[in-house]
Amino acid sequence: MSARELVVLGTASQVPTRRRNHNGYVLRWDGEGILFDPGEGTQRQLTLAGVSAHALTRICVSHFHGDHSLGLAGVIQRINLDRVPHPVPVHYPASGQRYFDRLRYATAYQETAELRPAPVAGDGVLERTVGFTLSAARLSHPVEAFGYRLEEPTGRRMLPERLAALGVTGPEISRLRRTGRLRGVTLEQVSEERPGQRFAFVMDTRLCEAVYQLADGCDLLVIESTFRAGDAALAEEYGHLTAGQAARVAVECGVRHLVLTHFSQRYRDPEGFAEEARAAGFVGELTVAEDVTRIPVPRRSP
Repeated sequence: MSARELVVLGTASQVPTRRRNHNGYVLRWDGEGILFDPGEGTQRQLTLAGVSAHALTRICVSHFHGDHSLGLAGVIQRINLDRVPHPVPVHYPASGQRYFDRLRYATAYQETAELRPAPVAGDGVLERTVGFTLSAARLSHPVEAFGYRLEEPTGRRMLPERLAALGVTGPEISRLRRTGRLRGVTLEQVSEERPGQRFAFVMDTRLCEAVYQLADGCDLLVIESTFRAGDAALAEEYGHLTAGQAARVAVECGVRHLVLTHFSQRYRDPEGFAEEARAAGFVGELTVAEDVTRIPVPRRSP
């Protein structure tokens, strides 16, 4: 099992189908478990996918349409029922505070866990941790919506042949990495820069500058493709993307693995989305998301 992977819980848009539940995605990132857009039925989908409430360390809601947020009530109650011991921050559009409050207290239950509401009022960094920076950008949808981006800090990759040539071995390697200099040998001499991995979550939106900002250089991009090209006018009217538009964003932004999701119930053949994405010029790794599947974050480029 990958230490960094996307667990897909649901892939439908406004209307679920026999095969597709409402939205829900968990990003496993080392010790973190970030739940994105818990639509109706998410608690059950978590069970089917083998993800416990204790594994959830953060929740991000893009906007307060039901297919992206109605499952929040059940998830919050499950976190409390299971007495999750760690605090769970919840990011959501600040303009939807009343919806968050209603979902949080939709029914009676005993509060045993620490939920930390963290409303998002605008673009920018939401939190910096040792392992990543989480940021948000406002999208273009009939209600206020935000996309999320997670970026690992740039690090250093040690080069064994240079270490050996300069006589740095064993515990000295860790000491050199920690201090930056050892017996006249600098860290720069025996290592190279290692770009951090990048992930973005882009749900309901028309094409806008924020889509490109979020997707830029991503190793894994999860992006809505509610419509096919023949319904582009509907996509624009209702604030959505087509599969071709999502793929062109991925091409322009240098995305390595593109995950298409949030499909309208009008389309019965999911392969049509892949065909449209390829026709738009995307040649990287491509997944047309299915419920209760796991998608590893790509290995770092050499």
